[in-house]
This record gives sequence, structure tokens and C-alpha cells, in this order.
Amino acid sequence: MDGKVVIVTGATSGIGEAACYLLAGRGAKVIAAGRRADRGEAVIQRLRDAGGDGIFVQADMASNDDIRHMVDTAVRTYGSLDGAFNNAGTGGAREQLHEYSDDNWNQVVAVNLTGIYRCMKYQIGAMLESGAKQPGGASIVNTASTLGHRASHLSGAAYTATKHGVIGLSRQAAIAYVREGIRVNVVSPGATDTELLAPLKAMGPDFVKQVNETNPIGRMATAEEVANAALFLLSDAAAMITGHALPVDGGLLAQL
Repeated sequence: MDGKVVIVTGATSGIGEAACYLLAGRGAKVIAAGRRADRGEAVIQRLRDAGGDGIFVQADMASNDDIRHMVDTAVRTYGSLDGAFNNAGTGGAREQLHEYSDDNWNQVVAVNLTGIYRCMKYQIGAMLESGAKQPGGASIVNTASTLGHRASHLSGAAYTATKHGVIGLSRQAAIAYVREGIRVNVVSPGATDTELLAPLKAMGPDFVKQVNETNPIGRMATAEEVANAALFLLSDAAAMITGHALPVDGGLLAQL
């Protein structure tokens, strides 16, 4: 990743934050994007203290203007765009479908699916302009979920629908731009110990134990484990991989 310019969304905590440190540690120039400026600046300070190179851009993935500004800032600051880890997402409400409000649906779709569509729209444009066909090309990794491959009574309708949509959208983009030197892949985490899982963890230790026991590996993933999978797909080591959704789930989907 040495010298590559990479955007990471959802960078102020969890998987996105872990990815920023991993990428910077391997020589990437990181554009960390998120809504919380104080958290974002702290991530960049820690990254720089460790010898890395990066900037923070405040951006809401439900805002088209914010996303466009994020990509423009990356190119203006570093001169090109080589990679993106579109990781930001929201869990949304867990009501049953017949009780789900339009407001809840629209909020989740705006971030989880429309946000990734807009990210790729502007990122791919920047990658094409900055020469994606150079050695190694360019790479985009989007975060879906094991719930992009299946359904669960623990998930709300919008979350499951958007994560299925992320995989389909990513595969379409992978085929559309493969001859242009741009690879597009997906990581599909299972239960991961991050802030997004806080509502489930609040249900108590017995419930967390049940989640762990459902997973063949016997535990949740860490943020770093998922970020490492994204790092691999972003890197030249994955030069022959595109249109793939990689589960990072301890064997959960292998049971289906």
C-alpha cells in the first residue's frame, strides 16, 4: 500500500478506525471520513503519532454534497485516488416489516446503500481521471454483512435489504470497470465487537453468549480482523480478485 491514496468512511470507530491504522502502517495516505469531528481528529493524531500520513474529512454518508467534497478533498490534497474502503453504515430499527416506518427505512437506505452508490460514483470518476490502469490499478472495498447473504430475526428489514443491495451493486460495478483497472469487492462481517453491536450487547451476557455460540469459531470478530480482510482486498496482493463478497464470519455462512 506504500504511497497509495485511500479513503476510509466510518473511520471514527470500529472497523473503519482499525483500517485507518493498518493502512497507514503499510504506507498508505489515508483520508479518514466520518461525522464526529472530535473522534476523527483523534484518529488522525494517533495515526500521525505512529508515523503515518492522513487527514480527516467530516462527512455524513447520507449527504451527496459531503461525499463529493470528501472525494474532491482527497484528490486535491494528494493528487490522486487509488483506493476506498466504504465502511460507514447504520443498523437502524429492528421493528417487524409491517411496523417499519418510512423514516426508519429512508434513513438506513440513505446511508447503507445510497451512500455507497454515491461514494463509488465519485470515487470511480476520480480513479479514472488519475489513471487507474497504472500498475496495481485501483481498488474499492464495500462493507456489507453476513446479512447480505441471508436473513435473521435479529435484523431489521432495511438493514438486511441494504446489505443485499451492497453486494449486488458492488458486483455490477466490478464487471463494469474491470477493464478500466478498477477492482470492486465486499467484506461481509459476521457479529463484530464494535459500537454497532451495542444494542445487542445491552440485552445482557446471556444473549452475547448465545451469539458467540452460534458462530462456529465460538466468538465475535474483532474490528482489526475485519479491517485486515479489507486491507488484503485493497492491496495488490488481491490483483486477480474482483466482484467477490468475502465473509469474515468464523464459518457462519459455511453452515448454510
